[in-house]
Amino acid sequence: MALYQEQSLKIYNSMTGEKETFTPINEGNVGMYVCGPTVYSNVHLGNCRTFISFDLVFRYLKHLGYKVRYVRNITDAGHLENDAETGEDRIAKKARLEQIEPMEVVQRYTIDFHNILEKFNNLPPSIEPTATGHIVEQIEIIKTIVEKGFAYEANGSVYFDVLKFNKEHNYGRLSGRSLEDMIANTRELAAQSDKKNPQDFALWKKAEPQHIMRWPSPWSDGFPGWHLECTVMSTKYLGEEFDIHGGGMDLKFPHHECEIAQGEAATGVNPVNYWMHANMLTLNGKKMAKSTGNNILPNEIFSGNNDVLDKAFSPNVTRFFILQAHYRSILDFSNEALSASEKGFNRLMEAFQAIEGLPVSDSSSFSFEEWKQSCYDAMNDDFNSPILIAKLFDAVRNINNIKEGNQKISAEDKSKLKQSMSDFMFDVLGLKEGEEKINESGDKLSGIVELLINLRAEARANKDFATSDKIRDQLQEMGIQLKDGKDGTTFSLN
Repeated sequence: MALYQEQSLKIYNSMTGEKETFTPINEGNVGMYVCGPTVYSNVHLGNCRTFISFDLVFRYLKHLGYKVRYVRNITDAGHLENDAETGEDRIAKKARLEQIEPMEVVQRYTIDFHNILEKFNNLPPSIEPTATGHIVEQIEIIKTIVEKGFAYEANGSVYFDVLKFNKEHNYGRLSGRSLEDMIANTRELAAQSDKKNPQDFALWKKAEPQHIMRWPSPWSDGFPGWHLECTVMSTKYLGEEFDIHGGGMDLKFPHHECEIAQGEAATGVNPVNYWMHANMLTLNGKKMAKSTGNNILPNEIFSGNNDVLDKAFSPNVTRFFILQAHYRSILDFSNEALSASEKGFNRLMEAFQAIEGLPVSDSSSFSFEEWKQSCYDAMNDDFNSPILIAKLFDAVRNINNIKEGNQKISAEDKSKLKQSMSDFMFDVLGLKEGEEKINESGDKLSGIVELLINLRAEARANKDFATSDKIRDQLQEMGIQLKDGKDGTTFSLN
């Protein structure tokens, strides 16, 4: 019998605002779609929290024995600078500023995204499609939506008719916004004058002469609206109806609301059974965001080269810190929080490694099966990783008591305990064993680089520019980038 038949998993459904018993459309199989990154800059820790949260979901579903198809897209075109659908494409803007091809931008930051998630020990998705790889399908679904009367063409662009859709369906039900309030609070911009109504959103945008990324279509040379790619790729790989759709809380409106409208307009069915949204990570009490610059990059944490932390922290500890908060809770990033997580992580790993050496008795003085089920109960309660971690520390206390002779454990329970802790720590939470000393290595690296920076500064002061340049160039060859500023020289890992 598969584990999922023994356990009753409940998921908080953002659509209903309630925890619901999870029942997949096809027994034993799960289709899950998560909105991926727009690859125009380095992924910051706030982005990573979302992907780590859904990696936990993916891992637990697999642990329960489900066959999971996990689709996570890459947005490499069509994402304009703001939700009002004005400004440049974010990737094209980066390409123009750096005077490189847009696909060079895409390649650079897609590689960065993959490298960072690999450091965090995230499992890769089953399928990772791109927006530019599905232009034909996006054009075809626009044709379908137009034919069904829910979209219209205006001067080469195509817009979704929100008011008409709302007459037959319920636009705004995911975010809890009424269309009447949206209409009352909208101030139309001149740049949106092709729309019938301010609430309408673009399915296809006619490209201005200076727009770099463009494709031919029946309406104009242009590019798809940002919301469209997710509707196309989720339904292509998971079907018109699928089980789970996830993303960051900030995507609930308008992105996910528009996805629902597009899906229902095209197919006539509600596309998603369970909507899941991960909450934000804050820094200095404010949401981490690329646009505001209030963010911290993972490599800045791993190297210790930042203004927030007093030393380097490993990917393992950083992941553990993130999982100590429930995915729907706001999590504040600080040096104190990371330090506390590091101590807890090391205690957990030391206890796990101590299991092998525990003395055994004829019987156990604690209920292993009850403890094991309490771990499942935590994860079955909407993937409650902080409660699971608390249960793992209950096991740590038992392990320490057994070491000190205050409790007993049988050989059978000892073997089961080691296996269960391994399952929950490594398979479900995605932690990695054997990295207890990584921070010590990171601190040593930082110290060595700082020493070289000081030697380089002395060489420059003595006008020994050959030595100065040699230090800089050889560090760069090793993936360590120096940056000179008015407050001195800093470094980052490429």
